[in-house]
Amino acid sequence: MQNNLAGEIQRLKKERNAIILAHNYQVPEVQDVADVVGDSFSLSQHAAETDSDVIVFCGVHFMAESAKILSPDKTVLLPVRDAGCPMADMVTAPKLREMKARYPDAAVVCYVNSSAEVKAESDVCCTSSNALKVVESLENKQVIFVPDKNLGSFVASKVKNKEIILWKGFCITHKRVKVEEVQKIRQLHPNAKILMHPECEPEVQKLADFLGSTSAIIKYAGEIPEKDIIIGTEEGIIHLLKKQNPDKNFYLLSTGLICTNMKKTRLEDVHSALLNMQHEIHVDENIRIKALKSLERMLKIK
Repeated sequence: MQNNLAGEIQRLKKERNAIILAHNYQVPEVQDVADVVGDSFSLSQHAAETDSDVIVFCGVHFMAESAKILSPDKTVLLPVRDAGCPMADMVTAPKLREMKARYPDAAVVCYVNSSAEVKAESDVCCTSSNALKVVESLENKQVIFVPDKNLGSFVASKVKNKEIILWKGFCITHKRVKVEEVQKIRQLHPNAKILMHPECEPEVQKLADFLGSTSAIIKYAGEIPEKDIIIGTEEGIIHLLKKQNPDKNFYLLSTGLICTNMKKTRLEDVHSALLNMQHEIHVDENIRIKALKSLERMLKIK
């Protein structure tokens, strides 16, 4: 059944001149049917560069929005309409404007895990891999960092000449990881390296051997000589890690590291999106232009 469905998806993809993009956290069968698997913003960049007319974005809402911001002339489809991101929902444009009024001299750095409206209110976007570089590039001595307080705390610990004003948002998945879990798995696998995402809580981050984005974790896991590796981010990336490193053993740091929103998308949803051209993403043009500036400013930072 799954093979037949995958074959039908490939047929529809050619018929629609579509490209299928899947985030690293998607279920294995969706990753396997995708043309490109990666992190959120690299997928959007790929979408902007493709000649395809249709982009099927297997991820969550803000990711498909970013693809639309960068590719306004393409049709962007989100296979599951209600695949959202609780952290992105923790900041709104009106509330951000209120904070900007309280700190008029501050620059606003916006994690890409946010809505188009919030991006439009920000000076520059960042990803988990370049957040530090983005903040360091700013002349402002005050920086409002939204919405992830944990990634913001990680940046603040590295930047000594700026005041980082943290929004109180967080990733509900990475927040589940507890110090006790890290200590326990360290005892079970004493020779393993712990690779962790900076969306985890600061006290948990301190116990990692390596902190980085999903892409950075995947790259680092392939480079290090250790055969036993503990993964401290959403369990979906283990599928790709095993494919790329069949000689290594990967262990999930916490059973809580499963994002229910990322796991909503199934092959049936990808098929329905292509068959019916459903759940198209739209972004108001005025908002899109403003949000595009914050994304483009990020891209210029080397």
